[in-house]
Amino acid sequence: MDKTTRQKLDELLERKDHIRQMGGAKAIDKQHAKGKLTARERIEALFDPGTFREIDAFVRHRGTFFGMDKVEIPADGVITGHGLVDGRPVFAYAQDFTARAGSLGEMHAKKICKVQDLALKAGVPIVGMNDSGGARIQEGVDALAGYGQIFFRNSAASGVIPQLSAIMGPTAGGAVYSPAMTDWIFMVKNSSYMFITGPKVIKAVTGEDVTSEELGGAMAHNTKSGVAHFACEDDQDAIAQIRTLLGYLPSNNLEDPPVVDLGDDPHREVPELDEMIPDRSKQTYDMKKVIRAILDHGEFFEPHRYYAKNMIIGFGRLAGRTIGIIANQPMALAGVLDINASDKATRFIRFCDAFNIPMLTIADVPGYMPGRQQEWGGIIRHGAKLLWCYSEATVPKLLLITRKAYGGSYLAMCSQHLGADMTFAWPTAEIAVMGAEGAANVIHRKEIDAADDSVAKRAEKVAEYEELFSNPYVAASRGYVDDVILPRETRIRLADALEVLMHKREARPAKKHGNIPM
Repeated sequence: MDKTTRQKLDELLERKDHIRQMGGAKAIDKQHAKGKLTARERIEALFDPGTFREIDAFVRHRGTFFGMDKVEIPADGVITGHGLVDGRPVFAYAQDFTARAGSLGEMHAKKICKVQDLALKAGVPIVGMNDSGGARIQEGVDALAGYGQIFFRNSAASGVIPQLSAIMGPTAGGAVYSPAMTDWIFMVKNSSYMFITGPKVIKAVTGEDVTSEELGGAMAHNTKSGVAHFACEDDQDAIAQIRTLLGYLPSNNLEDPPVVDLGDDPHREVPELDEMIPDRSKQTYDMKKVIRAILDHGEFFEPHRYYAKNMIIGFGRLAGRTIGIIANQPMALAGVLDINASDKATRFIRFCDAFNIPMLTIADVPGYMPGRQQEWGGIIRHGAKLLWCYSEATVPKLLLITRKAYGGSYLAMCSQHLGADMTFAWPTAEIAVMGAEGAANVIHRKEIDAADDSVAKRAEKVAEYEELFSNPYVAASRGYVDDVILPRETRIRLADALEVLMHKREARPAKKHGNIPM
């Protein structure tokens, strides 16, 4: 090798080493002092060891205003590239807060757009790790244009490849919209936040005092707004959960989710399910215990754990296959449907349908939440979304009714009338227009009022209604329930139904898109 070639090779190595130093030792120490990983450490944690391949490391910004022509920003503040997660290809970008606060300018945005385009063309998921001071003000409208180009690609990729966002630091103003357009948002407790306008602006405009954590921290968005789906303990936990979620998902909408044999016999009985439903209809029980008893080895991965707790959503495996679970939770508001629960289930249903993930709905629902706030908040519109999305979905849809399934809420929880392919009910199921007490009061009101002992007469009529309708057999006699099964048989019957429906094909009328009641 001649001297000139050696010099060029050495120059390349020096340039790469300089870029890998990011914002320098002092900035890196400051990042670590906050309990945060650097962008490169996050990338290394996400991908299988030695598989990450960086793209556009040498990209430089082109800003010249406000002395920016003299400012160097390594990798322009964002690390982009691809690698393997559990042996499967994934694209990713990680904003580098140590380099000019990870601010987004023209070239920073172009780097993100490039990996978005590549991920879409290759048909593989993309993970964005956000930690940025926002738009690079010195670049003006070029920064805004960059955000818009990213948003456009988020929309184009939606329903084609999984898009995951991790909020690992500040994300404010226009920067919040790209994560909000992706499928899943992971936030880190006490070190990340999202908001359109920050505490200082709010104080100036409204006089309200609020901290960044209260306004847009991980728990605020996991419990109050529902914007985020996961609240993680630290950066490492967030990345571990991202890797777990990716394991349940297909790479794109033309593939099926990966099959993972966990060694759990799909044809084993689950005797404890026979004892799961309390004797009294108004007693609560934990639906998550039912879910875990049905799934392979009880493994259940739950998004939105802290939001709208009356509705449960999540991923598990049945006979090794990924399945999406939607279930009412009797332990929270008796499992009623309200605005937030409807929204929570709706988006999950659409995600599962987009990515060929079969769905199991488990219903124990007494009705819709009554009240002025629900009506004025648009429960009709939000509830209609749930009906819409179940009807629209063409993946295999299974329904299990464990106890209550009353009125419109029975219909809304993936009834056969909305396209459930197979419906099973436990002997404890109560499928009726309403609960026995309410029905007796409506049907026999005059008779009850005229009775010498109205309390006894009401009890008699309630018992009469329960005998007639508070069971699964009337619905089964109409063919609305395919079979009434012993709870212990549930796993077996669901696994068999999933097996026979795996190659289901169902068409809908040709259209550009429907007009969902948003």
